[in-house]
Parts: sequence; C-alpha cells; structure tokens
Amino acid sequence: MNQAIRKKVRELGILIGTLPTGKKNCITDVRGVRVGHVTIDRPLDDGKQDYACTGVTAILPHGGNLFLEKVIAASYVINGFGKTTGLVQVNELGVLESPIMLTNTFSIPAVTQGTLQEMLGQNSEIGDTTGTINLVVGECNDGYLNTIRRCVVQPEDARHAIKVATEDQAEEGAIGAGKGMVCFGYKGGIGSSSRFIQVDGKNYTVGVLVLSNFGKKDEFQIDKYKEHLVDVELPSEAIEHTSDGSIIIVLATDAPVNERQLLRMAKRCAIGLGRTGSYYGHGSGDIVIAFSTAHKIPHHSEHIVENRIQLREDHPVMNQLFTAASDATEEAILNSLSRAVTTEGRNGRVVEGYSFS
Repeated sequence: MNQAIRKKVRELGILIGTLPTGKKNCITDVRGVRVGHVTIDRPLDDGKQDYACTGVTAILPHGGNLFLEKVIAASYVINGFGKTTGLVQVNELGVLESPIMLTNTFSIPAVTQGTLQEMLGQNSEIGDTTGTINLVVGECNDGYLNTIRRCVVQPEDARHAIKVATEDQAEEGAIGAGKGMVCFGYKGGIGSSSRFIQVDGKNYTVGVLVLSNFGKKDEFQIDKYKEHLVDVELPSEAIEHTSDGSIIIVLATDAPVNERQLLRMAKRCAIGLGRTGSYYGHGSGDIVIAFSTAHKIPHHSEHIVENRIQLREDHPVMNQLFTAASDATEEAILNSLSRAVTTEGRNGRVVEGYSFS
C-alpha cells in the first residue's frame, strides 16, 4: 500500500525525557554506524492466501572490515523466548565482529548463511589461516502477515542489506525486517531514536534501533502520551488476537565503555520497553544487543597488552547513559508505530498503522 510518509512522534509533540536527540534522532547519529534494509512484499500465488511480507535489516557498527576491526559488545536477554545466533560468544568475549542482522524467525538460517558468505568474501583468511567468525542474527515472528512457512528470504537478501547500509537516517516502520511485524495490535516494525550527552567537555551519543513485534491493544500506555497531542483521535481497528510477541533492541554508543558497562546500559533498555506497556510476556523474545564504537579491537596483534580508555563507574555520566538508553528505547518503539503504514499480508489480513494525531 502506497501511503504518505508518516512522522516520528517527536514531530507530533511527544517528547520523551529531557536529554536532546542527535541530529537525525536515529541510531546512525553514532558516527560510523550504518543501517540497510531489504524489503520483500509480494503475493506468492494468484490469490491472497500466501503472501511474502517480510525482509532483512542490517546494522553495521562501522564502515570498515568488521572482522579485522571488532568493537566492544554485550547482550542482555530480558525474556528468552527467542531464536538468535552469536550471543553466547558475544557475552563470552565481549566483542562483535559481524553486522547485526534482523529478520523473521524462520529466516535465521538463510540470513546467517548470506551474512557468512558476505564476510567470507571480505576476509579470505577466515576459517583458513585464522579462526572462524561469530555471526549475530536476531528475529521476531511476522507470521500474522507473512506466510512464514514459505521461507522466502534468501541468503542474497542478507548480503544486499549489508551492501546498501548507509549512515543516512534509517528508514522506519514497515521496512526491512519490520515489514510484517505487529506492535500493540497495530503495525509495528523498525523504529529508531538517539540521545546526545555533554559532560565535562566530552560529547557522547547513544542510539537505539528496535524491531517491535509485541503487545496487545489494551496494553499500550497511550494515556501517558495523549496529553502531548492535540485533538487526538485514537484508531479502533486493532488485531485482537496476538501472541506475546517479541522485540529486538540494538543499542549503539560512542562512549568509551567496557563490555560490563555496556551490559548495564543494555539492562536499562528494558525500562523503556516497560514504559510503553510491555510486561515481557511468557512467549516474548525480548533481547538487547549493545555495542560501542569508541574502540576498534584489531583481530591481529603481536602485543601482549592493549590500552583502552573507559569511563569511571562512579561518574555521573553513567546515569546519563542509563537515562539515554531507556528514553531512546521508549521513543524508538513509538517511532516504529508512528512511522509504520497500514499493511496487507497473507489471507487478505490488514494491520492498521497507528495514528497518533
């Protein structure tokens, strides 16, 4: 469905927290971070019973060789009803060496394969003269709108999402991996937001991108946002029968934090998720993947030690980073709703885009 571009909630008067946003109010405000999408939107037969309403989203920590120049990383499982790859090693070693890929549940194998092929093409030594690579892929179930059993996402879609990733403001809503997602009974998907922090002459940015696919209509805490809107008319056409759903939250920062400090920031993303109305249901896969671009860790080094600068744990800046993580997550979720257009999928099902104004 071709519809007018929809606005971010901040443009509609909804302000989350007091910290300023970055220029783009997007995860790509963190210098070097890139986002790319491949969207699949087509019927799979002559009727409307089977329909491809899905895609792939790639988040790259920087534009260089991610395997040779790793970044500090951590992950946090809020509720573990999800299927991901790579998080065990991320938490063991505290580094990320691949793009973060997002897709639907049954496309984890294809996206992993495509990402592997892309990374092998960039690095002839992987699995030969050096070790293997740890790929990170997250998912949500878009089976309400997408005929998920047809497994339409192909490895090449993952490779293309990586290749088209840019530092521009990321597209949001029913795009890429978010094409078929549903949030609070309305159209969800990709949303992003950022926060800018100035402390003692230092500037830091925190950016969040979400893949939202959770919640029921009556769980959405719209009353807390309505006071900021003028003549709001709430839509009534929501899906009533939804599963607990899931969300993948990707947090990026340029603050010089270690993996343990990143984990602490990742935990605060759950606060922003809860503010919107989520209670982390039994069947919900709520997962945070976080990384810092402050340091690039070389894959090859002859040195026995390495020097890094990191923030003091007891400095007030940590509280600002925690605030930024929670506020940017909340706003990113709202943006995933406000930017998503009404979408038609399999069996003629239609999910309405939420109207905040």
